[in-house]
Amino acid sequence: MINKQCQSPAEAVADIFDGATVLVGGFGAAGSPIELIHALIDQGASDLVVVNNNTGSGHVGLAALIEQGRVARMICSFPRTAGSTVFPDKYQAGEIDLELVPQGTLAERIRAGGAGIPAFYTPTSVGTELAEGKETRIFSGREYVMEHGLTADFALIKCSRADRLGNLVYSKTARNFSPVMAMAAKTTIVQADSIVAVGDIDPEVIVTPGVFVDRVVAVSDAQQESALLAAGVSYP
Repeated sequence: MINKQCQSPAEAVADIFDGATVLVGGFGAAGSPIELIHALIDQGASDLVVVNNNTGSGHVGLAALIEQGRVARMICSFPRTAGSTVFPDKYQAGEIDLELVPQGTLAERIRAGGAGIPAFYTPTSVGTELAEGKETRIFSGREYVMEHGLTADFALIKCSRADRLGNLVYSKTARNFSPVMAMAAKTTIVQADSIVAVGDIDPEVIVTPGVFVDRVVAVSDAQQESALLAAGVSYP
């Protein structure tokens, strides 16, 4: 019987290794897998390359992972946002590297990686510093920059419902990057608000099929990043 359910976030992230590339779902606070990230902090893996839309806020979640010195390099679109202080300070101190990628390009790099497409062309970043050193070509009289597909060793994502086979449904905008990240990782780890019986999720509403998911763990009372920030919480 296929059963991808883990008993705890700690069990789910136990084999993430030093130097791994990790895709982390979330768009700001929406869909951020807080419990999985905190379990990764407790687990101790370091020298990580992390891909996310931003670099986290306050001192919880992704920002806490960075603050603990576990991340060697960030690949993201918004390295500095309201409430983001940890990454800017570490970057200015030369303690972490940054690869800045326009948001649409980031999403497409992940989608392409998951689809087995090694590279693609986009007009975004033409004529800017982000295009320096990259191959360019002219199509129909317009210049395009070649970008590489992006894959990872692990993905940490959050959903609203899952079953033991790993079929996933998301809550509104918490869906964001998670479906493409699930496709682009060798091992996809999911925290779900609830895990239901196989067949309880209408196949017509499944967003991420279980074929792209390796582990699911139920987190019934998941922490919300916005509430943690408002309360001034730090982790650990």
